[in-house]
Amino acid sequence: MTIDLNTKVGDLVLTMPQAMRYLETQGVDYCCGGHRSLREACEVASRSPADILAALEALDAPAAGTPSPQAWMEAPLADLLDHIVTTHHDYLRTELPRLDTLLEKVLRAHGENHPELDEVFDIYQALSMDLMPHLMKEEQILFPFIRRLEAGQAPEACFASVQSPIRVMESEHEAVGGLLVRLRACTNEYTAPADGCATFRALYDGFKTLEEDLHLHIYLENQILHPRAKDMEAALQA
Repeated sequence: MTIDLNTKVGDLVLTMPQAMRYLETQGVDYCCGGHRSLREACEVASRSPADILAALEALDAPAAGTPSPQAWMEAPLADLLDHIVTTHHDYLRTELPRLDTLLEKVLRAHGENHPELDEVFDIYQALSMDLMPHLMKEEQILFPFIRRLEAGQAPEACFASVQSPIRVMESEHEAVGGLLVRLRACTNEYTAPADGCATFRALYDGFKTLEEDLHLHIYLENQILHPRAKDMEAALQA
């Protein structure tokens, strides 16, 4: 793919999955902000667009067999929904309580010497409180609506269009994205302090993995699932 500073970040990641990890390291948003041009996304992240573009152009191609988001552009939406639930929703239901337990241990052991942990705790609690009901709304409202659309059945819902719950979900994604930015900032980009114990390091490693998973999770929904669902509904109504 030929890329330039006007390329949308979401399109870039779709055809260059190897860009995900690099953009993560630079704090460039490709999930909630996937509609932005590369220039705009870099400016939002206070990064040099020219430097980011040069680094992206120098990335090695992904190894053969590496999963690509592109595959989900053609797969049945039911398969994508199943993937999101079993890969990302189930992960969150297991990982969020685990990280909560680690955070409480770290706060008890290191809170006196690291007052920033109070902010980490508040952000993480807000993140968990946002995510858990969000998963339920997707699984109980939006995803069944999309499944019926794909099956050619009239969806049973109190809203007239799939665009209504999608707007709500994407607004909540924006809120989660903002909390992740704050979490990264107040943890020094998930770098445990020199006096941090093994549990401290495990917590921050867990936060980093959580952020990576959520970015991919939100990307699959905002940039692939939601546009395809809206297009499918429009085609059925034509």
